[in-house]
Amino acid sequence: MKLGLFGGTFNPVHFGHLRAAQELAELLKLDRIVFIPAATPPHKTPSGIVSFEHRLQMLQLAVAGNDVFSLSDVENRRPGKSYSIDTVRYFRNAGDSGLECFFITGQDAFDAITTWHDWKNLLRLCHFVVMTRPGYENRGLHQILPPDVAGRYVYDAAGDVFQQPHGGSIFFRQTTFLDISSSEVRKRMQQGRSLRYLTPDSVIRYMEANRLYR
Repeated sequence: MKLGLFGGTFNPVHFGHLRAAQELAELLKLDRIVFIPAATPPHKTPSGIVSFEHRLQMLQLAVAGNDVFSLSDVENRRPGKSYSIDTVRYFRNAGDSGLECFFITGQDAFDAITTWHDWKNLLRLCHFVVMTRPGYENRGLHQILPPDVAGRYVYDAAGDVFQQPHGGSIFFRQTTFLDISSSEVRKRMQQGRSLRYLTPDSVIRYMEANRLYR
């Protein structure tokens, strides 16, 4: 079982999230991708973030009809900050011995990986899938990780992946770049401008019905 874990605030979810997840499932032959909204993001202030319940409902509407996609409220069932390592441990403990976890994150977030809680153990527990942007040049891990950690990885050109003997691998993958951001969706919602083709119609209707981001 190859399980993709796609965390984020999803405030709100949009087509950039959905398209990237679909392509990564195909590129890495993932059996399932679980969208995991953060309850209390450790790197973001709560200002401007709508309730967890609203974000979960919008995700539910967005992934409906896609058999590869599912979602989890695990981070809302834990007290305190929503640390990624706790989420990965939850899925590893809940799965069978053959489960492989692929943690999906953006390039900017991975560049700051050394600021994450217990990040060294996180790199050992799961594979990382880093979504890159057009024009990104893969120059190795030494500019991101400390030398002692980067030195554990060996680049496999055939699989285009950085591997370490005792831990997860790191994949840098480019997906179709849709220049959409949650902040732009929120701004347009506040200004009463069209959101068509930025996020699913069901999500737009939900935001309008609940007067979100007004």
